[in-house]
Amino acid sequence: MTITEDLRKTLTDPTPLYAVAGTADLAAEKLREVPALLEKIREEAPERIAAVRATDPKAVQTKVTERAKAAQAKVTEVLGTIEVDAKQWRETAQDFALQQFGRAAEAAVRARETYDELAERGRGVVSHWRGEAAEQNAAADNQATAIAPHEASTAPVEEPKPADEARSAVRRPAPRKPAPRKAPTARTTP
Repeated sequence: MTITEDLRKTLTDPTPLYAVAGTADLAAEKLREVPALLEKIREEAPERIAAVRATDPKAVQTKVTERAKAAQAKVTEVLGTIEVDAKQWRETAQDFALQQFGRAAEAAVRARETYDELAERGRGVVSHWRGEAAEQNAAADNQATAIAPHEASTAPVEEPKPADEARSAVRRPAPRKPAPRKAPTARTTP
């Protein structure tokens, strides 16, 4: 493939736009759930605030201190058991790097799958929007027929065009003609 064909394919591919439409639809769906969540939080807030007010700060401080001491003891125990072996460290580092590479590849696959799912959802959303637009146009035509039936019957009915044809059928304004120039006036010197 030549560069121009690749460029043309990239610029005419609607998949990213479908993915954006799918993302917007998913966001709208999740935003519809927010009022119920806020209502639930509003109902639970007084109980939680009362529970926080009822807790004893000294009891919380002692729990935190106990947990910190336990964590410190575990860290000391683990650090005490570590042997300094360069070969073992190298193997551990290589294993860790391979694990991270595998996780990155897995994340890339999941991202591509999510992108494809959003693009497919966007295709459905866009086709739904286009269907509603066609219904609105049909309703407007029906209203126009009801208002002026004799004019609507004589006008030819256009069938809906695909998006590419509709864009090319848009009328562009005629280019402006330059204003005619006036002949220069002769200057007289007094």
